Amino acid sequence: MKKLESSLVNMVLVLTGVAVVMGGVLAWVNHLTSGPIDVQKQQALENGIKTVMQADQLTVSKTDTVKTTDAKGKEQIYIIYNNEKGAAVESTAMGFGGQLKVLVGFDNDGNILGYTLLEHQETPGLGAKADQWFQKGQKGDIIGKNPSSPLTVSKDGGQVDAITASTITSRAFLLAVNNAYNAYKGQAADVQTGASKPNSNE
Repeated sequence: MKKLESSLVNMVLVLTGVAVVMGGVLAWVNHLTSGPIDVQKQQALENGIKTVMQADQLTVSKTDTVKTTDAKGKEQIYIIYNNEKGAAVESTAMGFGGQLKVLVGFDNDGNILGYTLLEHQETPGLGAKADQWFQKGQKGDIIGKNPSSPLTVSKDGGQVDAITASTITSRAFLLAVNNAYNAYKGQAADVQTGASKPNSNE
């Protein structure tokens, strides 16, 4: 059998063939795994909603999407999961390390029932403490508070203790909570971000 010549054309053909085969394999694997991944994400969201609403059993009656535009013209999207106890609202703000995404539960009067961090890129041991810092019984406890008067950190004259050495993260977190409340109540979301204020902490 004659050996293939080692030419540029042959190398390109072989590499193209390998790329096509690998692309097909990856598409097939993605097709196999996309269903289970979507089911896992949905289950995690359902569990998150129950957690922030402080309920073992809960039915989402309606899902709304509220869109606003911030001062820089960037679109802000809030997803509201309405239920018999009130609503769970997805909200984001820019933290110290990147986007901070929270799910906040409100009762029908707008009082905070609970929250969970869905995504964040904050510094481990500092800003990442936001997942516990503002929970019931903790130093920055916001549970039971009503953001009809926006929640702010004590450093800015507010009533919430900021995470130690993580004021930017704390401001961003509270901004996300305040905006979630505003979206839930159908008000215009606060476009001012305290997360951009300069300070010596994180």
